[in-house]
Amino acid sequence: MLARTVSASAQGASASRPVAGMSHMTAYAFAFKGLDGGDIALSAFAGRPILVVNTASLCGYTPQYAGLQALWTRYRDKGLMVLAVPSNDFGGQEPGNAGDIGKTAHEEYRVTFPLTEKATVKGADAHPFYRWAALERPQEAPRWNFHKYLVGRDGRLKAGFTSATEPTDPSIIVAIETELAAK
Repeated sequence: MLARTVSASAQGASASRPVAGMSHMTAYAFAFKGLDGGDIALSAFAGRPILVVNTASLCGYTPQYAGLQALWTRYRDKGLMVLAVPSNDFGGQEPGNAGDIGKTAHEEYRVTFPLTEKATVKGADAHPFYRWAALERPQEAPRWNFHKYLVGRDGRLKAGFTSATEPTDPSIIVAIETELAAK
């Protein structure tokens, strides 16, 4: 019942339908609106690990964009997808519009991986992906900006990393390399 509720909510909030033949809901059931207005369906990255990170332009962790870009540069040709989800949920540290967010990410940090439009990542109004993730791994829900979820090749959440964990931390590198090696 709970999965159907999340799925129904997902379909009404910028999400694609679950992938046919899947018996358990996965991250591939969800989509985000892109910062540029297009759609970013996680199902487009099926079979690839995805690092989903809630970001903010005015946070003390904002320099982690550089580490996320380093991961993207190092592993994108091996299959890793990095997706930034700007959010104003923590400390009001993402107050700007799409242009402001893009300026910080693209101009200041030279980010080339995709960014979504600003989304809510906590509470009842959270984007369906984040509601699903909180149900899947309740002890690993975002508590601040730059929380990282690693989605495995199978679309299931494999790990969550706190804001204080740098993107290039060995624990993240090992988790990504493990998923890239999984077939």
